[in-house]
Amino acid sequence: MLKLIFITAFVIACCEQIVIKKSDLLKSTNTLFVGKVLFEFDSLNSTNQYAYELLAKERPAEGTVILTHNQYAGKGQATNKWESEPLKNLTFTIILYPKFLPARKQFLLNQVVSLSVFDTLKKYISDGLTIKWPNDIYVFDKKITGILIQNSLKGSSLQSTIIGIGLNVNQKQFISDAPNPTSLALEIGKIVDLKTLLAEFCQHLESNYLQLKGGQTTQLQQRYLNALYRLKQQQHYRRGDGSIFKGQIMGVTDIGKLIIKTQNGIEEFAFKEVSYLL
Repeated sequence: MLKLIFITAFVIACCEQIVIKKSDLLKSTNTLFVGKVLFEFDSLNSTNQYAYELLAKERPAEGTVILTHNQYAGKGQATNKWESEPLKNLTFTIILYPKFLPARKQFLLNQVVSLSVFDTLKKYISDGLTIKWPNDIYVFDKKITGILIQNSLKGSSLQSTIIGIGLNVNQKQFISDAPNPTSLALEIGKIVDLKTLLAEFCQHLESNYLQLKGGQTTQLQQRYLNALYRLKQQQHYRRGDGSIFKGQIMGVTDIGKLIIKTQNGIEEFAFKEVSYLL
């Protein structure tokens, strides 16, 4: 097994100085590369932003994890904010270099990451766990995890990927105007160890990522489809123009468009062209 490298970084005041020391947060992680390098912060505005700035200066090892116990300016999709109580949840970013993946197939990364969170949580949640297109994790009609993926392209290939994850673990009260948050503790009625959960996620991500790298895309796509929220259920949705319609989710295209069967026939929707009515 490769020698583990653990780094805890603390930002001092508002300057760029960083104090680095050893950490055993992911000591038990049984992986080849995901989670082998860890930057851990007491407080950080955004782990994705830190990863972006880190990539601009150097090339960290693939699988590097950037974790903070207090993310005070976390972002979701578009302009959404992510609420996370300090020391209660997992807010972190992973850096990958999927150069083997053509840009036109980048939605496969969404599926890999979504499945990795899904695989991690299904050990704890036996019923109602699904993936809401494109990559939120739901327990019945409540959101337990948000994922924000930012890809860097060069020509027709991916160069680097920043994967930001906000996983609600032990938080029991939510004060933002988010309509439907939940947490692992709320769902199962007990506190969960954060470092154990993070280590389990790293193992699942590495396994699914290596499947993708090995060309096992059909299996990954089928597993994603099987876990899809509201699959083949008659439900109401809202188009980008505000009109409401009824339809059945039938699947997802290779480029990540949602396939819905409506009264007009089969329609495909890109992100933000359709929204769920909860």
